[in-house]
Amino acid sequence: MTNRKLTLFIAASLDGYIATKEDSLEWLFAVEGEGDNGYSAFYEMIDTVLLGKRTYQWLLDFESEDFPFPYKDKACYVFTNSNLPAHEHATFIDDDVTSFLQELKQKPGKNIWLVGGGDLIHSFYEKDLIDEIIVTVSPVLLGNGIPLFKESNHSLNLTLKQTQTFNQFVELHYEVRR
Repeated sequence: MTNRKLTLFIAASLDGYIATKEDSLEWLFAVEGEGDNGYSAFYEMIDTVLLGKRTYQWLLDFESEDFPFPYKDKACYVFTNSNLPAHEHATFIDDDVTSFLQELKQKPGKNIWLVGGGDLIHSFYEKDLIDEIIVTVSPVLLGNGIPLFKESNHSLNLTLKQTQTFNQFVELHYEVRR
């Protein structure tokens, strides 16, 4: 058995939203960070990314010569029950998150990044499948939007592993206690 971890690595507003209701992230890019805010260091620790259909579609909508598909060098799985056109850098999954993740964790490799969005995060959260949560908090209050965690009767106990600041951003790194 391998020790691969499923890590939720994401940015959120101070009031807990990952995007506006219109799926906009402009608020995030308006904040002054430092370098790439820890992204490159994290990206080197993973070899697999998991996306929901809306997050995947958002990436495709912005894909261009200046903004190529960002996960070309990683195994990329998109969870959807829609019939989407094939993409050379993505594999579409219409499977139970628990059985898929258990199978994936049995394979050798680095850690697995749960990219988002909100619905997919909720699916993994409800099944208690997330091993680590790294949230970069932005000094912005959105008031509404897509929440980092949807309302739920499920709870997780966390242990703070590390904090880092990147100018105006604060990164909180938690491990799920089991």
